[in-house]
Amino acid sequence: MLRAPVSERRLDILRWLKHPPTPTPAPAPLTAPHGVTADAVAAGLGLPPRLVRADLALLARVGVLKVRRTGVHTYYRRDEIRIAEVARMFEKGW
Repeated sequence: MLRAPVSERRLDILRWLKHPPTPTPAPAPLTAPHGVTADAVAAGLGLPPRLVRADLALLARVGVLKVRRTGVHTYYRRDEIRIAEVARMFEKGW
């Protein structure tokens, strides 16, 4: 996890996923109770979808996002338990 460089854009994505606007800027099926698609995040942040998809994939690989695939759509949401664990590690001075 620590090998992935921190970027402000990834932090923006995590913040946006914590408090997405209501209603989300993208119509269903881009949003669902189990998360939002990369296109919804990109639209919400005004970023290119290609960059957002790459960042979401990295965040999912390091374990701070949960991923659910439904048909052709992939939905992302924060893994609050994992994020809290990582925060505790850094607070303890890892």
